Amino acid sequence: MTVLATAGCSTAYYDPDSPGAPGGTPRQQTTADQGAFANVEAQQSASDSSQPQPTILRQGDIVKITFPGAANLDESEQIRLDGKIAMPLVGDVQAAGLTPDQLQQNLIKLYAPQISASDVTVAIMSSSFPVYVTGCVLAPGRVLSDQPITALEAVMQAGGFDYSRANLRKVHVIRRENDTSQSYVLNLKGVLKGDDKNDFFLQPNDIIYVPEKFSWF
Repeated sequence: MTVLATAGCSTAYYDPDSPGAPGGTPRQQTTADQGAFANVEAQQSASDSSQPQPTILRQGDIVKITFPGAANLDESEQIRLDGKIAMPLVGDVQAAGLTPDQLQQNLIKLYAPQISASDVTVAIMSSSFPVYVTGCVLAPGRVLSDQPITALEAVMQAGGFDYSRANLRKVHVIRRENDTSQSYVLNLKGVLKGDDKNDFFLQPNDIIYVPEKFSWF
């Protein structure tokens, strides 16, 4: 999949057939459209989005905390809007923004003075995250997923492409991170044809925009 990460007034082209991408230095080409995606920092390479991202706990997730050596402490907790869970003996514990392994290690440290066994397990019982699909699709709107999802899969869940209007070669994924926006341009026509085996995995709250193809009136 050829992915273009738009940053300010320059566009980094990641060509899977060139020696420098992904993982190398992308070829730079300036563009006259300085107004599009202003103040954008493309910090994530194409190879980063071709793999599922690590599972990050979020508000609303339900986690099961198990203490093999002290079953009376076992808890199933939903992460509150403030990002925390309430645990016996130690009180509120930050959970949102951590991986299950990180939360597990934090709990082991917190409970070390309380229990002799240093074995704690964290499992996600329920989790879902939204992405948004708009443009030339048949059922635009919010798509909820409880597992890693690719851009193409999200479009299919939004009813699929409006093939009479959609430009499958320039599907945009807009991502907000740290008060900045990143934009990736995907050639999903190549994926549908089987020419491109690379999947672009989405992150929570990504916006997928399928533009209209150019036509002469």
